[in-house]
Amino acid sequence: MTNDKAQKTAPLTIIADSNIASLDEFFNAQTLGENTQQGVNIIRVAGRDIDAQLLAEHQPEILLIRSVTPINESLLADNHSVTFVGSATIGTDHVDQAYLSARHIRFANAAGSSKHSVAQYVLTAILTLRPEYWSQTITLGIIGLGNIGKTLAQYATDLGWQVLGYDPLLPASKFNNASFEQVLQSQVVSLHVPLTDEEASEYSTYHLIDNSALQKMPAATLLINSARGPVIEAAALAADIERNGRQVVLDVFEHEPQILASLLHTLALATPHIAGYSLEGKLRGTQMIYDALCDELKITPSQSMHNLLPDNLYLWSELKTAPDKLSKFYDIKQDDEQLREKVVNGQVSGHDFDQLRRDYHLRREWQL
Repeated sequence: MTNDKAQKTAPLTIIADSNIASLDEFFNAQTLGENTQQGVNIIRVAGRDIDAQLLAEHQPEILLIRSVTPINESLLADNHSVTFVGSATIGTDHVDQAYLSARHIRFANAAGSSKHSVAQYVLTAILTLRPEYWSQTITLGIIGLGNIGKTLAQYATDLGWQVLGYDPLLPASKFNNASFEQVLQSQVVSLHVPLTDEEASEYSTYHLIDNSALQKMPAATLLINSARGPVIEAAALAADIERNGRQVVLDVFEHEPQILASLLHTLALATPHIAGYSLEGKLRGTQMIYDALCDELKITPSQSMHNLLPDNLYLWSELKTAPDKLSKFYDIKQDDEQLREKVVNGQVSGHDFDQLRRDYHLRREWQL
């Protein structure tokens, strides 16, 4: 991490979001090789507590974060120790990558790490609310066909569903086959886009689902958002639900970590930003930023998530033949109930929202 690593005597200091899985197993003197003969010091904190003062106090070389920690000039302007930032998440809207590049700070994220976890979350939500869809040929609309959207489309095809997909950033394909307006006519619409604004992209996704989009959507359409909260305009959504009684599933919220009870009580299912929280997804995210750090240190990775996984008996092929086992594979209603139980004085507090995420009992991905 410096020009003369061999002469460095102080421990390699890592500040890490305590919600990252298996930190000790991946980031230690043994797994990081001869570059850290002096040892590794991991400082675990809540992701929202990673700030400039903390960096000034500990002078870390490495930051390991998740989606709740903004990485930008405000955090790093006075810091000269950080040389690597790893985000164990798919999304990158919380990271100013241009600023990191200008500072020559290496950045890595976990693109695709939880694609099966999120796709399985969406399927569970659909089939919990509308179990008749197991045996029907429905139309599933997918907005955003990156790693998650494409994976969801593959599951849908396996169930015999028709997929209408829209992603203006990708070429036309088997799944990227419809206009935005056409996708909105589907029986289910699932959102899988990054959060961007007009300055960052000509296809801004901020408030992509607004009053205009909702009015184009049939009242019977089930809407699911497991992408980023501000992709849906919360006020417009609340008015739409009141007007149409629409079934809506939210894993993310425009104003999270606070959630108003007035919105929560109108949702068909609500969960605390845990769609990607499978054991496999979490470990895969840690693996990806560990591998990237090893590359930065110019060492061969010596730890693998497969060493940390217990046997998995949850088979997708079995679930397809026995749909009544869905709640045993993933009981999404339990996650919904636990979030609703946190309502106090008309809202779920940010502290309680983050605690649900931190203490979440990781489910298992279904084996294909």
